[in-house]
Amino acid sequence: MTFEHASTPGSEKGVAGQRPHGVAGQRPHGAQPGNGKHPDNRYTHGHEKAVLASHAQRTAQTCAAPLLTHLRPGMRLLDVGFGPGTITLDLAQAVAPGEVIGIENTEQPIATARRNARERADTRTSFLHADVMDLPFENDSFDVVHAHQVLQHLADPAGALRQMARVCRPGGLVAVRDADYAAMSWYPELPALRRWRSLYREIAHANQAEPDAGRHLRSWAHAAGLTELTITSSNFCYATTPECAAWGESQARRVDGEAFRSQASRLGVEEAAVTAIVDAWRAWGSSPDAFFLIPNTELLARVA
Repeated sequence: MTFEHASTPGSEKGVAGQRPHGVAGQRPHGAQPGNGKHPDNRYTHGHEKAVLASHAQRTAQTCAAPLLTHLRPGMRLLDVGFGPGTITLDLAQAVAPGEVIGIENTEQPIATARRNARERADTRTSFLHADVMDLPFENDSFDVVHAHQVLQHLADPAGALRQMARVCRPGGLVAVRDADYAAMSWYPELPALRRWRSLYREIAHANQAEPDAGRHLRSWAHAAGLTELTITSSNFCYATTPECAAWGESQARRVDGEAFRSQASRLGVEEAAVTAIVDAWRAWGSSPDAFFLIPNTELLARVA
């Protein structure tokens, strides 16, 4: 997979001295821990082996490049939605000897992330079960709060950003990155892959999620009261024979998994139609002309 970062940052400055989500030491309205008023967020991809294996290829360099230049040794960092933990552990290296905590709202990925930490001899990073909508941390607890491909799965992404900002100290950074499914492009343009995207977006919307999250990040940040923003974009680009073969097989296995099939079934989609998508992914991956582009939006918000 080729990583491309080809955009000029756009910045917005807030009012100096003004903290949009509340005064330090004071809980902002609507962002209190323990309020128990968050919706039930369903992770559309599921946490099957094919999903975790695909996400394990992600690194901080390919997925959090705009943030890396801001990290310093000794920082305390929270990673929301860590998956297999590969990005989290890279970030931990960048802030060593600082403390890093990763949270997931389900137990399934935690064992994988902890195993990856042991393999890298990382004893500073903790992986915990917690919910971004109800973060169990005090105000101003972290220098950096990060989330990669998380907001697209939430029913209340602005609420999540408010929680992330609440636990971030004044002057700290909230950093997020999300893809935009409607803006993805590929070749050959197989009809079954167009059906895949349409069906995935239907499933995500049924889960009260937003698959085209990238284009919404600025709006969600404004809704969360964040005003000092730097917005960039970058791509995942699959354009070599090995990359396309691996991506096609990975997607075929994910579509063929229980999580996708069961959600498609609830929308009335027949098994044969899902199987046609599985076959199309493998056919795409075997094409000598295969190409796939995933645009991502990155947002850095300086907490006032």
